[in-house]
Amino acid sequence: MEEVKIFSGTEIEAMAFEQQLLDRGVEPIKKNGFESARLAGFGNLDATVELYVTEQDYEKIKDLVE
Repeated sequence: MEEVKIFSGTEIEAMAFEQQLLDRGVEPIKKNGFESARLAGFGNLDATVELYVTEQDYEKIKDLVE
């Protein structure tokens, strides 16, 4: 199933948007490059968090994105 990128921003903004998605019954896929690099022992100045949903879930939340 295809993933659709719906958000890119800071961790705080991502947490707020993620809660809106959860309230609608949609579990987003979170990709946090900064946290992944930190856990692997690498430095990374990119603090961007991205949220993705499946195409099927996108239909439920597209009014939040558009």
